[in-house]
Amino acid sequence: MTRTGGWIRMTCAALALATTVVAGASAQVAKSFGVADANTIAEKDLAALPHMTPAIAKALVAKRPFMSITELNTFLLAQGLTAEQAMELYPKAFVHINLNTAPADEILLVPGAGKKMTIEFPEYRPWKTWAQFDRQIGKYIGGAENAQKLAQYTFIPMNANTAGDADLMTVPGANQAWVDKLKKARPFKSAADLEKTVGKAQARFFVIE
Repeated sequence: MTRTGGWIRMTCAALALATTVVAGASAQVAKSFGVADANTIAEKDLAALPHMTPAIAKALVAKRPFMSITELNTFLLAQGLTAEQAMELYPKAFVHINLNTAPADEILLVPGAGKKMTIEFPEYRPWKTWAQFDRQIGKYIGGAENAQKLAQYTFIPMNANTAGDADLMTVPGANQAWVDKLKKARPFKSAADLEKTVGKAQARFFVIE
């Protein structure tokens, strides 16, 4: 093998490995820095959060799943919380928004997002990686660390038929048994098929490709 041929092979191998690493972490639920998923948090933990009562927590759990943060917001306002009180709850419990499809009314409910992000989130769609998010959104809010704190309220939908274990485990409420159940049911041909296996609350984190 020539020196040039060896260099080309090593370069190709390195690129393949890099591609695999990026693909494996490209679509998932962002790391939490303290916010819980409103569809999976335990009732007793929910009742301890700002402006919650045992009665509201019980009613919220009975109403789940919430398919969007706007749906949860409507519920909380109907329970007597003010808009300000609901916003004070969201840093602790939230319904993740889809970075690639969330409308402005959902983005406005993300703590710390504001009107600026109703422009910037859609501007860079389709979102594919968190590195992309850190780089693009970090420009507006003081760097990647602040971008990551904003990302914790969001997700980049993953392919239900190809997502690896590490990405699947980022789905709120996931455990290894759940991951194994999902993988065993592949390939999924429709969102309805996926919902039958994992339920509506968790199916929303995926696309079928």
